[in-house]
Amino acid sequence: MARTKEFDPATALQAAMELFWRRGYEATSMADLVEHLGIARASIYATFGSKHQLYLRALRSYGETRDPALLDELSQPGPALPAVRALVRRFAAEAAADDVRRGCFVTNTAVELAPHDPAAARRVEASWDHLEAGLTAALLRARAQGELPAGRDPRLLARMLLVLLQGIRVVGKAGGDQDRARDAAEQALALLD
Repeated sequence: MARTKEFDPATALQAAMELFWRRGYEATSMADLVEHLGIARASIYATFGSKHQLYLRALRSYGETRDPALLDELSQPGPALPAVRALVRRFAAEAAADDVRRGCFVTNTAVELAPHDPAAARRVEASWDHLEAGLTAALLRARAQGELPAGRDPRLLARMLLVLLQGIRVVGKAGGDQDRARDAAEQALALLD
């Protein structure tokens, strides 16, 4: 007879994500995961596989939670440009308010793992593609509704905003002058006028 799990895998995955998000991949050991999750090492391996597999599952879970919420935010009925502006300003405000300098899990992965980890790089690219597509769709709608000048390229503006948003996350994580992120956000939003 198979033993039943004495823990909830979804709860454990969430806890692992929080730990990886706060500390990073390299700075989180299996011993840290065992202690933080309160689960035996063998149970972690049996349920999630290696530390790397657990990290990728945590990253996927993060994206599955956050990416659709961003798209919902950008695809609300009515004027589209206010939603784009609100998203950019929210990223800047969150970066400025990030006292623990946790940053964004996807952006952290892009900086720490993507340069040498193809699986992590694919997950980062998928998240960025998702956000870029949402921004492009919102900006196309804004142009069609007369909110964005006809000569502006929604796809290129979306790419610029995606890069800006990721930069805002890095600046927020690094700390320092938090007006930097807000000022950059406002300057970029001026390009939408």
